[in-house]
Amino acid sequence: MWGFFKGDKKGKDERPADSSTEALTSTDVETQEVQPEAPAGTIEGSAGRAQAPAGTGQASAKTPEAPAKTGWVGRLKAGLTATREKFGNQVSSLLGRAGRIDEELYEELETLLLSADVGVASTEYLINETRKRVAKERIDDPARLKEVLKEALLSIVEPVSHPLELGMQRPYVLLVAGVNGCGKTTSIGKLAKFFQSQGKSVMLAAADTFRAAAVEQLRTWGERNNVQVIGQQGGDPAAVVFDALQSAQAKGIDVLIADTAGRLPTQLHLMEELRKVKRVISRAMPDAPHEVMLVLDAYTGQNALAQVKAFDDALGLTGLTVTKLDGTARGGTIVAIAKYNPIAVRFIGVGEGIDDLRPFNARDYVDALFD
Repeated sequence: MWGFFKGDKKGKDERPADSSTEALTSTDVETQEVQPEAPAGTIEGSAGRAQAPAGTGQASAKTPEAPAKTGWVGRLKAGLTATREKFGNQVSSLLGRAGRIDEELYEELETLLLSADVGVASTEYLINETRKRVAKERIDDPARLKEVLKEALLSIVEPVSHPLELGMQRPYVLLVAGVNGCGKTTSIGKLAKFFQSQGKSVMLAAADTFRAAAVEQLRTWGERNNVQVIGQQGGDPAAVVFDALQSAQAKGIDVLIADTAGRLPTQLHLMEELRKVKRVISRAMPDAPHEVMLVLDAYTGQNALAQVKAFDDALGLTGLTVTKLDGTARGGTIVAIAKYNPIAVRFIGVGEGIDDLRPFNARDYVDALFD
């Protein structure tokens, strides 16, 4: 088997007396350059482009093309093409040419699983489960291993397939975290649209005050979705969320989504700031936040496991959103995460389109890896 490497601040968390928090609405355009409206079903403009890697501070200049008018399952299969070619198709090819089930076949299968970033623990489990089924059912045809493997994969990811269900709280507070470049702010814009499609009113809190463009990026999403954005440039993140929560309560908003600063798990001072935001929310509304969601970039592969651990230790995660599955062959990362730390996977993203972020369905995901 391959190897695998793997004090709260004292003082009151009060809102600053001189806070200049302001509501950024769709009519507050002032000196901002107005971007042309994107065609239905596509994401364009500064807020909609795929976020650049950490440290660049700029979005990609590439404008995505409009996705084909297909159903979600079709878009999911198209989005997982790279992973399927690296994993599913190669598994089918391996099993199709194998004359018998032997140790050499298991070793090749193990290599394919690891290359798709399924993870060491998941790979061990899948190989062991396959061996057990072969022995128990006396399977001697390698072609039958494909269905055995699919069922074993499903047994890993199905327990984390729990779409987000909004409770009776009003507002329902969703705190979103993630490292720079993971697609966090873009995902928030898409989530706002998703909740609106369910007939919910939405407000956004632009608490990512560490990145200069973050407030403007979220503001653009607010304009596109006709959603109010509460924020201030360079202000205290906890104060921004506090003001947004009070405003959402006063206006009877159904869902408040709070964007937080992108940070690495090693940036301890910023992780502490994130804890402070959560404490302030809890003091203003005792049972909030109702969902603490981490956005993960599928490109990061096994590094996603470290991110999950760090943010879960700091915040107590209740859900995950995995983005950019369409641009990587590491779509097996979801399997690795599900085995390593079974936190509910709420949404997955397989494209730039506004409808390409959807609730995670384990069966559809496993089928898309092979078919």
